[in-house]
Amino acid sequence: MSLSETVSKIDRLSDEQRDCIENCNEAAEVSEWCADECLGDEEMEQCARLCRDVADLTSLHARFMARGSNYSTALAEACAGACEECAEECARHDAEHCQVCADVLRECAQSCRDMMSA
Repeated sequence: MSLSETVSKIDRLSDEQRDCIENCNEAAEVSEWCADECLGDEEMEQCARLCRDVADLTSLHARFMARGSNYSTALAEACAGACEECAEECARHDAEHCQVCADVLRECAQSCRDMMSA
């Protein structure tokens, strides 16, 4: 069963929450990949650090939404901010993993903001 099929079975979630869970999980995965690719390059240390923060925040936020936590909305703000900051850092680098990461993180940040305003 795919992630979207699993998430669709959680009846209490809004469409915005479903999208946000999927985007947060994708952001966590791509951020881990980007951080791993950046390791060992001194010029990429800030990128790796931010990616690791984003991976932790987005995976936590997805879990909070899935269980209906009262803290999900507050965490969405932190998650969106971290995604935006990391996307800006990733966009500064020419590496493909950084460019892919920046695109995914921008989408995740918007998804978190959409979830908060729904």
